[in-house]
Amino acid sequence: MIPLKTFVSERRAANLLAQVRWRDGVYCPRCRAESVIRYGSYRVFQRYCCKNCDRTFNDQTGTVFEHSAVELRKWFLAVYTYIRFNTSLRQLDVEIDVSYKTVYRRVQRPEEALDAPRPQLEGPVEIDELYVKAGLKGRERDRPSRSRGLSTRGRGSYEQDKLPVFILADRGTGDRYVLPAKAADESTIRLLLANRKEESLTVYTDGFRAYEPLDEDDAFDREYVVHGDGEYADGDVHVDTCESHGSLARSWLSPHRGVSKDKITPYLRALQLRRRVYRKPGKEALKTILETAL
Repeated sequence: MIPLKTFVSERRAANLLAQVRWRDGVYCPRCRAESVIRYGSYRVFQRYCCKNCDRTFNDQTGTVFEHSAVELRKWFLAVYTYIRFNTSLRQLDVEIDVSYKTVYRRVQRPEEALDAPRPQLEGPVEIDELYVKAGLKGRERDRPSRSRGLSTRGRGSYEQDKLPVFILADRGTGDRYVLPAKAADESTIRLLLANRKEESLTVYTDGFRAYEPLDEDDAFDREYVVHGDGEYADGDVHVDTCESHGSLARSWLSPHRGVSKDKITPYLRALQLRRRVYRKPGKEALKTILETAL
């Protein structure tokens, strides 16, 4: 259920912020000391004083929501709908009546705070790739304006404005990883499969030639299907999970038309966050999203 009460009450939003931020206890953002006392209030936020460095602070200090004239409840609504419903930033600036630049700066901060996925592969592992057309946006002094054609056919690379995005599906753990790369080559594939628990990892792929060197490596047991020959599954050998997750990645990027290729990583990390909160109730999902931003 959508946590509507949090979105209509500034005090409820402030209480939720304090609950999430100080879940391990209140500490000073400057010196990290835990010897703090309550020190009045700042609007609807609790204020504190650090007995170690005499600094005063409140629940917003040091967060992405600090120094914002926009109500906290509006930011909670924006962050929640962006992750939960994949609302575009252009739509959000209309919904909460805030400029696009402000929405972009505040809402994308949680994405930038997300750590890069670190696969610990148990196996068997499916691996596949998709290609996203994305150039460089804007016009700057040291580079030409963005190419709008982006009509390269087939596979591509970062330099060709057609980024490869690898999908890893670990059948042993059920984890899915969406990882952008500069190029779809052997070195990139080996790097993606490097962190594994077993010495020999079973890998399911399609017939793409960049996977062929895995056949000669004892660290991998590669099995594959050749889509060009009409072969899509042979018992357990298939990459259907990757293709399904890849279609989700495409639909996730679709509302955000014109994503710059040097900004695509935060968008894909947000997709990973959405998967974490997909089955959670509204308030628990909002808490999880806020934990990544604080």
